[in-house]
Amino acid sequence: MPHRIVIMMISLLSFATWGMAGPITFNSALPLSEGTGILRAQVNLLHQSGDATALKRNVTATAIPLVLAYGVSARLALFGVLPYVNKRMDINIGANRFRRNTQGLGDARFFARYTMYQQDRPGDTLRIAPFAGMKTPTGAHNTRDAPGLLPQPLQSGSGSWDPFVGIAITRQTLDWELDTAVSYRMNTKASGFEFGDEARLDGSFQYRVLPRTLEDIGVPAFVYAVLESGLIWNGRNRLAGVVDNNSGGTVWNLVPGLQYVTRRYVLETAIQIPAIQRLNGTALTTDWLWTTGFRWNF
Repeated sequence: MPHRIVIMMISLLSFATWGMAGPITFNSALPLSEGTGILRAQVNLLHQSGDATALKRNVTATAIPLVLAYGVSARLALFGVLPYVNKRMDINIGANRFRRNTQGLGDARFFARYTMYQQDRPGDTLRIAPFAGMKTPTGAHNTRDAPGLLPQPLQSGSGSWDPFVGIAITRQTLDWELDTAVSYRMNTKASGFEFGDEARLDGSFQYRVLPRTLEDIGVPAFVYAVLESGLIWNGRNRLAGVVDNNSGGTVWNLVPGLQYVTRRYVLETAIQIPAIQRLNGTALTTDWLWTTGFRWNF
């Protein structure tokens, strides 16, 4: 192998430990060096509609999650996620149209990820990392307005302690990266209400589109085209032990996006497009979810 190509691979792999592409909508298995950290911030804008009932509900929600990751060792990384949420629902109540809304801190999540398998070759790396954590009740779950207690899905928090587990797999080369993750969250009861459990299967493929070649090892930044897929199942909610047949279901989302990757930071944006929505009863369908944000490595 020519000397120049060897230097190029070493340079890019060294770069990758700082400024990685990575999935936009879920956690990956890419390494986080001991003593280093990542601060990630996103803005998620969600719109839901399609209510065929007389209530004619429309929901608009904004979530701003802040993520802090820290490498305890070459294999163990700790994560904390604290979101700020603003939810608004327009609804018919009798002959009147009301706007019900809430805003504030949402439920925080804390989890640990451990790399149980790694394989490194020139220009190619593979990681397999299970993770486990807990969603904690840091958000309000009993907010009221003029019509009364807000519906639980409109609250900024759930009030429950919800454990989750999963496994992430990442394969990264000089030109592309492939990530997949499987996770399950068991939601528990709070104030007589219990959200249905959630299972996810996520995938992400990132391909370097600029620069087209790596002849110049001094290139300071890269542009990646991203395509993600998210298959999400939610169980039915329960209120006072009674199943809500107008909740839960299965959704498959396609998520095209772009990432601008430098040594110290990443800028990213993506639009989530529901390809299939098989929901129960009169559950609201999602029209779109737009995500934009940044990551800073320190």
